[in-house]
Amino acid sequence: MAGVQTAVALREQGFTGPVTVIGAEPHQPYDRPPLSKAVLLGEAEGSAFDIDFEALDIELRLGLDVTGLRAAAHELDTASGPVPYDVLVIATGAEPVVLPGTEGVPGVHLLRTLDDAARLRPVLDERHDVVVVGAGWIGAEFATAARAAGCTVTVLEAADRPLAGALPAEVAAPMAAWYAESGAELLTGARVDRVEPGRVVLADGREIPAGAVVVGIGARPATGWLAGSGIGLGPDGSVTADAALCTSLPDVYAVGDCASFPSARYGERLLVHHWDNALQGPRTVAAGIVAADGDRPAPPAYDPVPYFWSEQFDRFVQYAGHHEGADTLLWRGDPADPAWSVCWLRDGVLVAVLAVGRPRDLAQGRRLVEAGARIDPVRAADPSVPLKSTTL
Repeated sequence: MAGVQTAVALREQGFTGPVTVIGAEPHQPYDRPPLSKAVLLGEAEGSAFDIDFEALDIELRLGLDVTGLRAAAHELDTASGPVPYDVLVIATGAEPVVLPGTEGVPGVHLLRTLDDAARLRPVLDERHDVVVVGAGWIGAEFATAARAAGCTVTVLEAADRPLAGALPAEVAAPMAAWYAESGAELLTGARVDRVEPGRVVLADGREIPAGAVVVGIGARPATGWLAGSGIGLGPDGSVTADAALCTSLPDVYAVGDCASFPSARYGERLLVHHWDNALQGPRTVAAGIVAADGDRPAPPAYDPVPYFWSEQFDRFVQYAGHHEGADTLLWRGDPADPAWSVCWLRDGVLVAVLAVGRPRDLAQGRRLVEAGARIDPVRAADPSVPLKSTTL
């Protein structure tokens, strides 16, 4: 998403020089969200972007691994030899974290690429007993698809609740009931000791039958190939871009899942592994390149309100903002009901909103977060009051 959108944005903003997109995968550039839904369930064969690259005069070099960056020479090292650049945009995304000890074990899968989804479709078609390791966003979405396909599903989560790394305990805990409602079994506090053909062995000795194992325990920026390049990386492995998404190297930008950026709105550096960030960031990168290439003003600082969504267990979950550092949590509705929301405030200002089946709350809340709006906590806690009517 980030690489393709950068190329398209360059053309939309009037850049006329050569544009080349290099990708390690052999497939036409594609969108990832359908992989855990329509593509996985066989309802769609693929999710290629509907973009006429030839008409836009964008060259695609697919199935080409980039192995290194030599900034002094302005060259990339690839399996087919060096590739020179005037301006480079790093949009290598993130790669899934592998469960230690599972490399090469038959029946163990990840879900990140089109090929991953293609390998998993027969698993669902044959209705295997499926074990999902990790009750995060991707684990929940895959469990949803597997149950829809008629598979027996067991989800193993090392923490005491789903989404432990993403949401506070009081918000994530009610989501545990969604698994049982769908017919999936969620085991929390379940640490995997090892995976063997046909079973998963937990640290406490329990054995879980497994015709297939799907690992969804997080992702990290795909930046290992930058070792020795001199580019600045953060402790999380992200390329540490500035507010214009420029890196520490001249003529090199970074965007999407592989890059972190400073947020003045939240007072910290953010690494956002979500689709919307890969859609918005490229506009800033393209504007910066076009400005440097001519006499246009530099773009404003990149400081979006992070946004993502997840479709799981017949629920549409949306989130906007960043709740770290919030001092007040407000419920809008009962989490036992099909639809409810949560608002986070910091010093009375709305900084994040999570909406389950309440898209209006999300849309209004997102605008209020963007505006830095101060809201009335009493009125905001009343789900019958529109969020837009709670400002002070």
